[in-house]
Amino acid sequence: MSELFGTDGVRGVANEVLTPELSMNLGRAITALSLAGATPRIVVGRDTRRSGQMLEAALSAGIMSAGGDVVVCGVVPTPAVAMLVTHLRADAGVVISASHNPYQDNGIKFFGSDGYKLSDEVQSRIQRLVDEPPAGVTGASIGNSRRAFRAQQAYVSAALRALEGRHLEGLKVVLDCGNGAAYHTSPAAFRQAGAEVVTMNCNPDGTNINRSCGSTNIIPVAERVVEMGADLGLAHDGDADRVIAIDETGAEVDGDAMIALLALELKGAGELEGELVVTTVMANLGLRKVLADWEVEMVETPVGDRYVLQAMRRRGASIGGEQSGHLIFSRFGTTGDGLVTGLRLAGRMVSTGRKLSDLASVVERFPQVLVNIKIPSPKRVESCSAVQKEIGRMERELQGSGRILVRASGTEPLVRVMVEAAEQDTAQTLAGDLAELIRTELT
Repeated sequence: MSELFGTDGVRGVANEVLTPELSMNLGRAITALSLAGATPRIVVGRDTRRSGQMLEAALSAGIMSAGGDVVVCGVVPTPAVAMLVTHLRADAGVVISASHNPYQDNGIKFFGSDGYKLSDEVQSRIQRLVDEPPAGVTGASIGNSRRAFRAQQAYVSAALRALEGRHLEGLKVVLDCGNGAAYHTSPAAFRQAGAEVVTMNCNPDGTNINRSCGSTNIIPVAERVVEMGADLGLAHDGDADRVIAIDETGAEVDGDAMIALLALELKGAGELEGELVVTTVMANLGLRKVLADWEVEMVETPVGDRYVLQAMRRRGASIGGEQSGHLIFSRFGTTGDGLVTGLRLAGRMVSTGRKLSDLASVVERFPQVLVNIKIPSPKRVESCSAVQKEIGRMERELQGSGRILVRASGTEPLVRVMVEAAEQDTAQTLAGDLAELIRTELT
């Protein structure tokens, strides 16, 4: 079997790549991996995709056929599953979601008993168990299934701890839940905290997740923020482990800006462990500069919140995240959490009395151009000499005043090109030329 795992679990077109048969085998594999002399308990959650119930049923069947018990949470955000694994003292957690991908796709990602995503080594062990599925059990050894009816409420209560006693009265917030997993939990949390809440895209029908809404299309929420005179807009992806913010003028506040302003809050309170922040190679030069100015070390990882988390654990970091809006706060969770991030942001606004545009201005962004090129085998870009030679030439042309990053996506058949430069036109030209070369050489 070809390599199953990408940057964030197993992902592909539901019922074509990610089939019920594969889901069942993944269920058997995680159960076999979790066996420790007793019946393992596996927490399962999903987003709102049409295929979610089908894959949930197959995955659960695989778990029970291998002797595991299933705790079915239904539609919950990814961070809810991570939280519930530890809350219920389960042996593992599984999320059925393809995050920001279109509804036809779906995915499966795993958490260990500690609530953290699995390492590459453990994922390789799962791959081997899928390639050679363990035998099923019989009789009284077959597992059971039960539903966690208060999973959403338990997660909301846990997320609200991030406010640390602050209340959000007087704050008007627009929430675009992307017709995804946050459609109930995020509005409930902000209302419980006292905010005035305007909701968008909270009516999932199985096929409208991420469709022209949420973090993949922030124009509608930005327009609504301005129209409603709101203080803050928040746009989730399909599984709500990340969020993009909108300030009161309708301008985007991305992960880099949120990391900066929330890390500096921690530093000011003496709570920034190790005086460091963990982020990825995609971080804007503006974030790098403000952290250096504040004498905060920036620890860089490959793209993927799993790698950010691993570095945070190694270094004992308080905060880490990605430009795409995955932020992790070690005090409040074990994975990226769009709701916790939004609550921390709103709490900062209330406690300082400052507008989000003012808080976010701490980062002066360098122009950054991103281009995605659809390629059948995107990893070929790493060994293409013509492309690598051109990257070197362009980097010499920038003379240290910009960056070029070309990488194969770990979740889609794409090559991603990122160019930063002091001038927008320069970044645009270089990104366009490099994308055209990649198309010529690799398609």
